Parts: sequence; structure tokens; C-alpha cells
Amino acid sequence: MELYQLRTFTTVAELGHFTRAAERLHISQPAVSGQMRALEEELGVELFERGPAGMSLTKAGAHLLPFAEKVLAAAVELRGEVQAMHGRVQGKLRVGTVSDPSYLRLGEFLSRMVDRHPLIEIELHKEVSGEALDQLRNGELDATFFFGKLLPMQTDGIRLGDMTYRVIAPLEWKAKVANADWADIAAMPWIMMPENSAHHRVLSEAFGKHGLEPQKVIETDQASVIADLVASGVGLSLAREEIALAGRDAGRWVIWEPAHLEISLWFVYMPDRARDLAVQALVQGISEVWAEPVVPPVALVPRTAAAGS
Repeated sequence: MELYQLRTFTTVAELGHFTRAAERLHISQPAVSGQMRALEEELGVELFERGPAGMSLTKAGAHLLPFAEKVLAAAVELRGEVQAMHGRVQGKLRVGTVSDPSYLRLGEFLSRMVDRHPLIEIELHKEVSGEALDQLRNGELDATFFFGKLLPMQTDGIRLGDMTYRVIAPLEWKAKVANADWADIAAMPWIMMPENSAHHRVLSEAFGKHGLEPQKVIETDQASVIADLVASGVGLSLAREEIALAGRDAGRWVIWEPAHLEISLWFVYMPDRARDLAVQALVQGISEVWAEPVVPPVALVPRTAAAGS
């Protein structure tokens, strides 16, 4: 049997569909079918059975799946050890980003990676937190930043720091929001990020504690657009505390003081990649950068700064 057959086997088992597995593996659907047929013939057992919802593991397939996963993990570890013996770590890694580069310290991180590991190619993908997490779990990303109160289930990772969201409102609404309560604020127009973003989750949880739901009038996944819409008088929204304070001091908006919404920033990856030397290099680089103070202090430009997603 071949490693590529085992990789196809585990992918079909995860996705439950030959066509989706083919898309993930960038091969044709007949190639997936052929590989599984050849593997079943070599092993002498049926691995899958077809049902209304797609392919499901047989009893034998379910029994053999963990062994296939161990073989693939061992192969990754073997390649890593060979690279280490030659004094280099190499590979191509897809990393999800969920906020503006300056906040994530991507410049320092990528500079460090280029200096230490020039053979690692890093491809950045800008996504909101929920979408990035989905892509990590389905194999489209190798690691990602993530905003959440807890480490996501079924992932490994490190907590980088905490972030506070503040509620920002148009400058001309100063009198209206000064003595507003949660019910008053919920009834006003809101500019929100998509449902699978940290921005949306934090806001929904905060209002949910009061049995309320904000009145969404506009949805956008661009934090800079949110800042401009708030400054233009369209509605309220959330912004990272440092951005909210800088915009207030610049006369762009006001802050509704009662709300201080806390969330953490994580760097996460799947547990089966924990021994991958390239992933380990990513984690080490991120850890070191976030352990250092920000120098010089961040010079905020609220008009284009992102709010975190």
C-alpha cells in the first residue's frame, strides 16, 4: 500500500464523500475511487459503504482508520527528522489571519521566520475567526490566529493575549448614548460583522445576557468600513479598545462607556500537526514575538485600522 492511498482513505473518512475528498486532495473523483478500490483489494476488506448521505466507514474501516492516521503522522515525523538531520526545516504552510497585520505583529513574525527558516513558505489567508477555524479543521489551513474566550475544541494552540472591545457611536449621538442602557443601545442601528466572526459572537453574547438582540442594519467584513460608517453617522459598532479611544480622542466618534467586552487571541493548529517541525517553527516564532513588548508603541490611524474579527 502507498501513503497517498492512506491519505485518501483518511480524507474520505473525514468528509464522507469521494467528490469532496477529490477536491481537497486536488485529484479527480475517479482517482479517489480507484485508490480506494485498490486499497480494499490489497487489504482484503471493504472500507466504505455507500448510503443516502454519502460514504460511511464499515466496521473494518472504522477499526483501521486510527492505524492509517498513525502511519501518516509517522511519515510526517520521519520527514521532519530527516530535515532536522540536514539542519533545515522546509515546507509550505497556510496561515489564517483574523485582524490587521500590525495588531497580529505579522511583520516581526514573518521577518523572524525568513531569517531562521528560509525554506518554509508561508501563505497568508485573511478570514474572520469562525471561517478560519472551519478551514483549519477541514485542512485548508495549517494554522490560524483565532479570537475566542477559550481554546477551540479539538485544536491545540497558545494564547497570545487579551483584547477588549468597546462600543463606538456616531459623534452626533453623544447625548443619545450618554445615559442609554442595554435596551436603548440594542434598539439603535448596528453595523456588524458576519455571524461567524468574533465581533458578532461577542456582541451577541453581551446582549444575550440581557435578553436582547441588537438591531442590525448593515453587515460587512471590513473593519475599516465599519469605522467609516460609524464616523459617518450610520450606526454603532465594536472596535478594539485602543482604536476606539484613538477615534474618540480624534473626534471621530463617542464611546458608550458601560461595555467592556473581553476576548482572547489564540494561535491554533490541529493536534495531529503538533510534531510537524514546520508547525513547531511557526509556534515558536509567534510565541517569541508576542512575548516581546511592542516597540515602538502602536501609532493608530483609526480610519484604516481593523477592529479584529
